Amino acid sequence: MRRLLPILLVAMVAACGPRQSQGAAAAAPGAAGSPGPEETDPPNARGQHPAFPGQTRAPALTTNTAFQVQTIAGGLDHPWGEAFLPDGRLLLTERAGRVRILTRGGALSPPASGVPRVVSGEQAGLFGLALDPAFARSGLIYFAYMEPRAGGLSGLSVARARLTETGGRPGLSGLAVIFRAEPAMSALANIGGRVVFAPDGTLFVTVGDRFTPEGQRRAQTLDNDLGKVIRINPDGSTPKDNPFVAKAGARAEIWSYGHRNPESAAINPWTHQLWTVEHGPRGGDEVNIPRAGKNYGWPVISYGEDYSGLPVGAGITAHAGLEQPIYYWDPVIAPSGMAFYDAALFPAWKGSLFVGGLASTHLARLTLKGDRVVGEEWLLQDLGERIRDVIVGPDGALYVLTDTSNGRVLRLAPK
Repeated sequence: MRRLLPILLVAMVAACGPRQSQGAAAAAPGAAGSPGPEETDPPNARGQHPAFPGQTRAPALTTNTAFQVQTIAGGLDHPWGEAFLPDGRLLLTERAGRVRILTRGGALSPPASGVPRVVSGEQAGLFGLALDPAFARSGLIYFAYMEPRAGGLSGLSVARARLTETGGRPGLSGLAVIFRAEPAMSALANIGGRVVFAPDGTLFVTVGDRFTPEGQRRAQTLDNDLGKVIRINPDGSTPKDNPFVAKAGARAEIWSYGHRNPESAAINPWTHQLWTVEHGPRGGDEVNIPRAGKNYGWPVISYGEDYSGLPVGAGITAHAGLEQPIYYWDPVIAPSGMAFYDAALFPAWKGSLFVGGLASTHLARLTLKGDRVVGEEWLLQDLGERIRDVIVGPDGALYVLTDTSNGRVLRLAPK
């Protein structure tokens, strides 16, 4: 165990240009006198147009909030998921297959024992985690990981286990795999990997298309789990009110489909609905509100273009029966990790949605008006590190994971 002294990095969010505060009425994008967008680079996909005003490049809005960035811990190997324990300590996953506990004083535990074998390499590894809603009584945690399968293949799986501690070292006991995404494949990209509990106690799991032509096609069919949002009970059984329970040939665990690679998921605390953010190809990162039985279009419709520079499919962005994202980015930010802010520490940020950017190396703050994005602000632009996850701590501060071989846990608090 090692103790890491906090390092203070001060970041000032200053007013600049024609921006306005979050509390002011947001002008429609393109309206005379309205703020310009935060994104000023040209889109990758030319000739595409949003389906409605404000669907992309929302006005750059700032609350002029001064904050400081404190390094709580470092030396983590590509940290991926985080969740606060009831006693205020932070439970962490590292992509290579480790689970650790970070104390409130900044001490990292040794890796937990009992972690199952994890396939690593490229984007594969140990991913998101969530505490059982009754954790104080059950001690159960849930986590997603890349599990080895027969024939040298692998697949996204979700396990639950009881978190224990012996002599300062955490452990996982009674581990059980409660979900295995099918089919298994050899590809190690576009895996998904977020798990989040709904208010009704069911568990949502995001599954990517595995970055293969076969996986893309299967995102549009219901006989597999690729490119889907999954909804299961905590024991792995299927909720009786899932949308495809009675549909012949469909997997009963599917909640929504037509997704590419959703690496962000959170429950909106005001509407109690699931929101996700998923990676597009070159352009077309999407914010979605996955609803039961709905098709979110990938790869039939997409904002953005293929990595080859060619159109995705027929190059269309809308089609009857396919859902539109409520917001998208082009160029991409490569989103991973999201959190709604409903705490008191930053009053001006209350009601915002925060999304971590891997490629953009910034933290995006989206100003919301109901289910619409009406403003965007980029924070931590000088950090220069991939942002893998962001959550709101019990103290109201934001806790951010940086995705590097020397990954950090950062705490954002008022200056």
